[in-house]
Amino acid sequence: MSKPVTGRCFCGAVRFEFDHAPIAVRACWCRDCQYLATGNASVNAIFRTEGFNVTGEVGEYVSTAESGNIMRRRFCPRCGTHLFSQSSARPELMVVRVGALDDREVGGPQSVIWTKSAPSWGFVDRDLPHSAGQPASIPRK
Repeated sequence: MSKPVTGRCFCGAVRFEFDHAPIAVRACWCRDCQYLATGNASVNAIFRTEGFNVTGEVGEYVSTAESGNIMRRRFCPRCGTHLFSQSSARPELMVVRVGALDDREVGGPQSVIWTKSAPSWGFVDRDLPHSAGQPASIPRK
């Protein structure tokens, strides 16, 4: 077993842990993530849901993403910190906002997605693999 990866919301009412490292980390410029990341790309670590544990109450917002997938986004109802989301297309995976991780050095982005939605001033690292929309698969670490 690898070292656990832990995180929490801003106020500490919600804490979570994965018993494994993320399988991928990527930056996302989809319009939904721009709302959640205050106009920037969100940086997300992707974990298997197996080995996940959360304590504290989480709120949930369900919406349909531009990809057509149903997204279940979870957040702390006390401080509003967005924590994680799951897609109907990949329920075995959990997307976690890297800013909510205790150790944000777990990994920087390995790819950039939804670049077609980035504003003209948005930074897209052209040295990383990137896609205009939703990639067909998640790159493995």
